[in-house]
Amino acid sequence: MLLLISPDGVEEALDCAKAAEHLDIVDVKRPAEGSLGANFPWVIREVRDAVPADKPVSATVGDVPYKPGTVAQAALGAVVSGATYIKVGLYGCTTPEQGVEVMRAVVRAVKDHRPEALVVASGYADAHRVGCVNPLSVPDVAARSGADAAMLDTAVKDGTRLFDHLPPDVCAEFVRRAHAAGLLAALAGSVRQADLGALTRMGTDIVGVRGAVCQGGDRDAGRIRPDLVAAFRAEMDRQAREHAADVAAAAAS
Repeated sequence: MLLLISPDGVEEALDCAKAAEHLDIVDVKRPAEGSLGANFPWVIREVRDAVPADKPVSATVGDVPYKPGTVAQAALGAVVSGATYIKVGLYGCTTPEQGVEVMRAVVRAVKDHRPEALVVASGYADAHRVGCVNPLSVPDVAARSGADAAMLDTAVKDGTRLFDHLPPDVCAEFVRRAHAAGLLAALAGSVRQADLGALTRMGTDIVGVRGAVCQGGDRDAGRIRPDLVAAFRAEMDRQAREHAADVAAAAAS
């Protein structure tokens, strides 16, 4: 399982760089503009320059409307600015067909410029609160559009978390559907260390966090701390070892 950390700007990206050995992807977003709020192109470039070259940078393009052309241009801006992973929050898409239309435009815009870049279609575990596409349809949307990964986050950052809206068994079904379609499965949404056991067992490929590695657990007022990133990764590694041991024991019995 890869660890994706979301700094809100260059200063926090430098803190991520101090903890580079403990994380896998640095994600550029702007929490002030929403769950998957887009940051500025120059911030993406500055973050890319601030973190080690071997650490891929991802960038959100926003909690987007159902406007394929607008979103495609935003996605192109992100990849031109240096992002390897391009994340699109399907906030304004109310049907899978709308999601596919938006994501196909994004995939074409991104891949025409940089074929090796990875496109991530993101839905929301609390989709029922904002009226967007059903979270369990997101893997199919991603697969039909040619994206590389399906993701879930939470749309409303009010203290509720991923598992408050979708229990682990439903998240596991999301991961299963993503894998069946040949996609990476990413989960986020106020994830805590206590969630890592369940996320590991269901086979999550990427876990995205911010608040859990910020001072005081506050994604807005707190700042990312390298020691908290290290502690989060240590728990990830512990859960991975325990899961591997359980799988080996089950196979031997």
